[in-house]
This record gives sequence, structure tokens and C-alpha cells, in this order.
Amino acid sequence: MDILENTVRMTGKRGTIEIITGSMFSGKTEELIRRLRRAQFAGLMVEIFKPSMDKRYSETRIVSHDEKSILSTPVDHSSSILMLAGDVNVVGIDEAQFFDNSIVDVCNKLADSGVRVIVAGLDIDFSGKPFGPMPALL
Repeated sequence: MDILENTVRMTGKRGTIEIITGSMFSGKTEELIRRLRRAQFAGLMVEIFKPSMDKRYSETRIVSHDEKSILSTPVDHSSSILMLAGDVNVVGIDEAQFFDNSIVDVCNKLADSGVRVIVAGLDIDFSGKPFGPMPALL
């Protein structure tokens, strides 16, 4: 599992985009849940999103392979994240490889407004090719 953190463009506020990536079963979702729970324990306002197509373990929760879970909002399109995020400190996004390419702009807009954005997803597919918008997020 690789973890990349990068401070993005500043427009008066300082937000960040953190990318958690790696192969299947490498602990990406578990790490995402860990970071989001720490933010919640710190009293920060947190919103969590996943693609609505991800119904493997739960329709409304992000669930790791070791059965750790956290409540999330399923969305069909990445633009919905901007509308639903509201006034938050932290946004978590799981399975980012399944979102459309505008997820990159969504993450940048959130970070530019001072939000800490934590994204987890596969960087390559089964054949070793870049997967969805993940290369652009990296």
C-alpha cells in the first residue's frame, strides 16, 4: 500500500488531498476508515462517500475486508459529492477508481476550500493498466 499526501493550490484556506492506493487486500479501506474515525474523534465534521455501485458488503457503509466499517453516502456521480459535502472539515472517498474523471476537479475544489480530502482506490487494474481517474488524482 502506498500513501501519498500533497498540499494543493491555496486560495486563502489550506486543504489537502491524501491518496491511499495499492493492490486489492492491501488495507486501503481499513486505512481510510482509521483516518476518518480519528477525524471524528477529534470532533471534526466528516462526510464519507462511495460509488453507489459498490454494494459488496453494504449499501450504506464502507466495509474493509476485515469487517471494519463506517457509515457512508453512496453517490452515482462525483459532482454529487460537492452538493452533499456541505460545511465539513474532512471528506472521505472510497473506491475512487469507479468514479468518473471529474472526481479530480471535485477533490481539488474541496481542498481549495480548506477541506481535508482522503481518497482510497486501486491505482491499476488486473492487467496492470492505470485504473479510472486514479492516475490523475495521484
